[in-house]
Amino acid sequence: MGPGLYEALGERLVSVPDFALKAVECLSVCKRLCTVALAAAGKWTYVVGDLTCESHLEDIVIAARRYAASPEGIVPWRERPLSFRKGVVSRTPPLVLAETAPA
Repeated sequence: MGPGLYEALGERLVSVPDFALKAVECLSVCKRLCTVALAAAGKWTYVVGDLTCESHLEDIVIAARRYAASPEGIVPWRERPLSFRKGVVSRTPPLVLAETAPA
């Protein structure tokens, strides 16, 4: 299911500015069918599960476009597709890695 969803999303999201689609081997959400993550530097990260290519392709495209357009990555709950309201596995604040001091 994952590779087919990846290919379909690639075709649909090619026109979204500053958006890159990346396949990963596993998000460790085995019980949640197909899972996607929306992440960007300085933005909140959303992990959403229970998605299928057949039923949720348009939802994923809508959510990705709204996420890309949001400065902080926060898409208001009412503006998320239904599958993204119900399927959220996690929402993580932007992570700032500590700079290492020179030795």
